[in-house]
Amino acid sequence: MTNISDAHVKVHFRLEVDEDGCPPASVESLWAVDLGDGTVRLDDTPWFVRGVASDDIIRVEVDEDGVRWTGETVLASENCTIRLIVRKDGGSEAARQTVLETFHRLGTTGEGIEQFRMVALDVPPTANLPKIRRLLDHGETKGWWHWEEGCVTAAWRDTASD
Repeated sequence: MTNISDAHVKVHFRLEVDEDGCPPASVESLWAVDLGDGTVRLDDTPWFVRGVASDDIIRVEVDEDGVRWTGETVLASENCTIRLIVRKDGGSEAARQTVLETFHRLGTTGEGIEQFRMVALDVPPTANLPKIRRLLDHGETKGWWHWEEGCVTAAWRDTASD
């Protein structure tokens, strides 16, 4: 995410919590840039929201309390969201930082969160998608992390056969 400016607003996504309590919240709020026409451009990497990624353009509705609730995606960015639960070294801060730095070298950005031992990656279409996929699979095989797709593109899906 870039630096927060006056153009940034919080947008809220409703989440369905399953019988196991996942995700751990019924609402996730993300930073976005208000485009002034009832839409926003996401400027954050989702932790739990599925089907959206950084730079997606999303329609919003403002409720009576001024809270922006998300609606449909107007224009997908071609970015992917990949989430990892870091298992190596118990998901320590150092382990999460190493994961971020390793994937950054392949063209991603992202952030980690201690509470869930998670790393959320923003994967632009210019990143080395096949290498990222191979590293994700390798790390899962080694027990370093478990990973899942939060939002993916056709280009990402094509890496599954590489």
